[in-house]
Amino acid sequence: MPASPPTPLATDPASPMRRRLRTAMTAVFWSGAGLVLATTLLGGAEDPPDDAHGPHAPPAVSTAPSGTAASDPAAGEPAGKAPARPLPRSEPTRLLIPAIDVDAPFTDLAINRKGQLEPPPAHDTNLVGWHAKGVSPGERGTSIIAGHVDTATSPAVFARLGELEKGDRFRVLREDGSKATFVVDDTESFEKDDFPDARVYADTPDAQVRLITCAGDYDRAARDYTENLVVFAHLV
Repeated sequence: MPASPPTPLATDPASPMRRRLRTAMTAVFWSGAGLVLATTLLGGAEDPPDDAHGPHAPPAVSTAPSGTAASDPAAGEPAGKAPARPLPRSEPTRLLIPAIDVDAPFTDLAINRKGQLEPPPAHDTNLVGWHAKGVSPGERGTSIIAGHVDTATSPAVFARLGELEKGDRFRVLREDGSKATFVVDDTESFEKDDFPDARVYADTPDAQVRLITCAGDYDRAARDYTENLVVFAHLV
């Protein structure tokens, strides 16, 4: 069953920032210190470049369909069941993914002068970041949560993200004391040169989350991973 098209949030003051995010956040997350580890494992030792977050994003398409709408029966919910009611805005404090043993605090991520979302600090193996000027997890729309797959010395918080399967659940603890529970709709890897920006970042009429990290092979010439892994999930 095809995903429901997103509803533009024209009156939402965050929408311009979301559109900027979709333009800025092309498929490339992150390099950072993770590149140092990958390079070392391949026999190198050079530091990653300053602009190692990846190529510029193509123009955003704000009206394109999202990855999976929460009302889609194929997403693991009974046919005809209405999407969960979105929660009010509240900053996330902790991400809990029991299936892959993730229990990590959040840090705020901002868009830098190059129009790229800054990665979480490279030295912390157990930290996730969220786009603090965008949608909070559980709020109506698409919330972005990102983490490193590795650091300069070891695997990092999203090292096992690719193990998540449709139907797996995870929770986001929020500053207001509430808990937002999400169910995984899909887990996919995309070539960074062919990343579906609109599908991943488009606004949605319900509360959804994207968990994103690097994946694929390490390209020594480009000094970057070849793919991004994206977990699509919705509030339940």
